[in-house]
Amino acid sequence: MRLAFLIGMLALPAFAVQPDEMLDDPVLEERARGLSQGLRCLVCRNENIDESNADLARDLRLAVRERLLAGDSNDEVIDYLVERYGEYVLLRPDTRGANLILWLAGPTMLLAAIAIAVVYLRRRGRAPDDPTALSDEERARLEKLLGS
Repeated sequence: MRLAFLIGMLALPAFAVQPDEMLDDPVLEERARGLSQGLRCLVCRNENIDESNADLARDLRLAVRERLLAGDSNDEVIDYLVERYGEYVLLRPDTRGANLILWLAGPTMLLAAIAIAVVYLRRRGRAPDDPTALSDEERARLEKLLGS
């Protein structure tokens, strides 16, 4: 039973923030942790810098704390990191400018695919029951060609 508990504890994500990185001011540390949750580790992909053990994630965590100690607001810290590393550093990119196209492209293509499917199924439903059936005129011509 104890072994299962220990294995379960090891499976939990461990926060990578080291004690020497933490700020003395609990309010600033809380802000830093909140900002770190929304920043992507550029090495680990889709893991925030708060949970990543990569050296670059540590550098990013230190940069966040450095900027907070310098008196930057949360938005200024984010703007600094985006300017330095690009929008990829954000786990949830904003929906302005060129990103708006990316945010709208998926739902737009889904709606277009649904519309195409509906049109296709409606036209298919209107098709004759037996597409191989010949009209009276075609049947007479066929009989004439076959000589019967």
